[in-house]
Amino acid sequence: MAEPIEKLTKKDFESDQEVRWCPGCGDYSVLANVQRVLPELGIPRENFVFVSGIGCSSRFPYYMNTYGFHTIHGRAPAFATGIKISRPELSVWVLTGDGDGLSIGGNHMLHVLRRNVNLQILLFNNRIYGLTKGQFSPTSRMGVRNKSIPMGVIDNPLDPIAFALGAGATFVARTVDVDASSMQHVLRRAYEHKGTSFIEILQNCVVYNDGEWAEIEDKKTRVEAGLPLEHGKPLVWGARGRRRGIRIEHGVAQVIALRDDEDPVAAGVTVHDEKLESPGYAAVLATLAPPTFPIPVGVLREVERPSYEMLLEGQVHDAIEARGPGDLRKLLHGSDTWTISG
Repeated sequence: MAEPIEKLTKKDFESDQEVRWCPGCGDYSVLANVQRVLPELGIPRENFVFVSGIGCSSRFPYYMNTYGFHTIHGRAPAFATGIKISRPELSVWVLTGDGDGLSIGGNHMLHVLRRNVNLQILLFNNRIYGLTKGQFSPTSRMGVRNKSIPMGVIDNPLDPIAFALGAGATFVARTVDVDASSMQHVLRRAYEHKGTSFIEILQNCVVYNDGEWAEIEDKKTRVEAGLPLEHGKPLVWGARGRRRGIRIEHGVAQVIALRDDEDPVAAGVTVHDEKLESPGYAAVLATLAPPTFPIPVGVLREVERPSYEMLLEGQVHDAIEARGPGDLRKLLHGSDTWTISG
């Protein structure tokens, strides 16, 4: 009979390391919410692994009382893939930022998403390089000025959600650093998904890009700035007297004004369907942005596809069935060897 798993609490996941982010940084909230959710998953602490690259978000493994790897710039997905395929029973989480994950690490991020390795990827998006003192990042808005580009950014920004969808991600979601309820819900959903879960976290950098997500972070304005996504529910947002909906037809979104007592579906508002096999609908949601549209928050897409490690395990099984378990000594001393003499 298996021994019962020890009941864990948030405190069990807090390491003895001093948390060293700037006061007021959104990373504190992300850390606290992850530590609140993990005890609910019923997994021993030693079966969690947190993998990061380089950046403020990549300090994360130090603050988790679990196994962790602080790796090299942009390469966390590659390390995490190796861990997962060698130890598929482990719960592997990747922590990255908009610079680490989408600039130098963009190629690695693309391939882990298309392979559908069973990982949870948390991408902190503050639209700036924080650790290296405020250079513009791949997600920085055009026109933004800082010390690294005093004339203003002229690069078109990369949208993390659109990137993930384009790479074929099977689970794509967005949440906000200070919205505990939304974040915890998305984290649970990401863990339950069998495949790569990609979560963009809108995160505030109080030093180098303060207020970038102010409207959706503030509880007073969030109802007008954010579009809450719930599978099977119409795309509706706004306070009483300013209720609106989104209609999507032929890949084009438009805003529909609604009376407070009006049935949004009857008015033509689109019903959210995260299970659509084609990523086209979710891609339209990814384009919604202020000032015309609210920012979608929640799960944009979740579809089922075999995970990479499951397919790999199947190939290994089939090879052993066909050719036997193999002999390493025989392989090393087989016919395809050469002796080189002086």
